[in-house]
Amino acid sequence: QVQLLESGGGLVQAGGSLRLSCAASGRSFSSYNMAWFRQAPGKEREFVAAMRWSDGSTYYGDSVRGRFTISRDNAKNTVYLQMNSLKPEDTAVYFCAATIGYSSIVVDTLAYPYWGQGTQVTVSS
Repeated sequence: QVQLLESGGGLVQAGGSLRLSCAASGRSFSSYNMAWFRQAPGKEREFVAAMRWSDGSTYYGDSVRGRFTISRDNAKNTVYLQMNSLKPEDTAVYFCAATIGYSSIVVDTLAYPYWGQGTQVTVSS
């Protein structure tokens, strides 16, 4: 079992940056594949980024690739999402998620049994 708590959301102007944090509690955090998803009003939850526990490899959604960076600090049981060059269309609630047992990165929400409560990111134009 792992519990997740996001922080770092807020209001930012287009072109600005934010860094989200996701603090995890529970054992064996380093063995979990971690991911970020987002959900805008009236839309389905969308994959943003993920990191594989075994080698730190990463994968990004098309809409954020080149602007967002996922990272983790296993000593602090924390995963981060650095968001640069933010756009109004990045406005959403951002969720941290964790899964275990997958050798490859997965982008399907159904593969992630553990979720945080979410943190709001609003980008003004």
